Amino acid sequence: MSTQEQGLRPSQPRILAIIPAYNEATRIKPVITTAAGFFPVLVVDDGSADETASVARAAGAEVLVQEPNQGKGAALKAGFEYALAQDFEAVITLDADGQHDPAEIPLFIETYTASAPDLVIGKRNFDGMPPLRRVANTLGQATFSWAIGQNVPDNQSGYRLLSRRLMAGLGEGVEQGFEFELEMIVTCIRLGYRLESVPIRTIYAGETSHINNRHHLTNFLRVTWQTRQARQRNP
Repeated sequence: MSTQEQGLRPSQPRILAIIPAYNEATRIKPVITTAAGFFPVLVVDDGSADETASVARAAGAEVLVQEPNQGKGAALKAGFEYALAQDFEAVITLDADGQHDPAEIPLFIETYTASAPDLVIGKRNFDGMPPLRRVANTLGQATFSWAIGQNVPDNQSGYRLLSRRLMAGLGEGVEQGFEFELEMIVTCIRLGYRLESVPIRTIYAGETSHINNRHHLTNFLRVTWQTRQARQRNP
C-alpha cells in the first residue's frame, strides 16, 4: 500500500513504530502487519515465556529481547535508544494486544506534521470502557492533571507519538513499569515541550491485563504526589 493510498504525505517524516510486548504471541501479528503498512516496526519483547519474539519476526518486525522481564518502561526505553541510534525523527508507541488500532496512525502523523508537538497522546473515550476502568481513568485523569497543573486528557493511554528530542530527554528516567508513561508527560512539560492529543477508538474485548492493579495504583499515586511536590517547589 502506498503512502498516498494510506492518506499520508509522500514526504512523511522518518518514524519508527515501537511495540512493547509481554506474552502476546496470539495477538501481536495483526498489530505488526497493519503498523508495518506505515512505518518500520520494532518489537521489544520484555522477557516473554511464549513465542512472541518469533511471531513478531515472522510478521516482519525487528525484535529486541530483554531478559528477564523488566517492565513496560524499560522496554520503551530500549526502543527509544534503538530509535535514537538509528536516527529516527520520532516514534509511535502502541500496545501489542490489539487495544490500539494501528490504522489510526495517520491521526498522529497529521497532528505531528501540522504543529510539531513533542508528545501526542491518543485520547480514549472513557464512556466506552468497562465501568471500573472508566471510574479509574476518570479519577486518574483529574488527579494527575491537578498534580501537574494542566489538563492531560488521558495519561494512561500508551498510544503515543514522541519526538526525537523528547526521547533524548527521557534518558535519565527512573521508572521501569507502566509509570514511565506518566514520567514521560512530566518530562515533556518540565522541558517546556508541546503536548497534544488526538481522539482514538476505545477497544476492549475482555483481554487479560498484565497490570497488577494494586501495584499500579500505588505507583500511580507515588508518581502523582512526587509531581505535585516538584511543581510546588518549582512553580
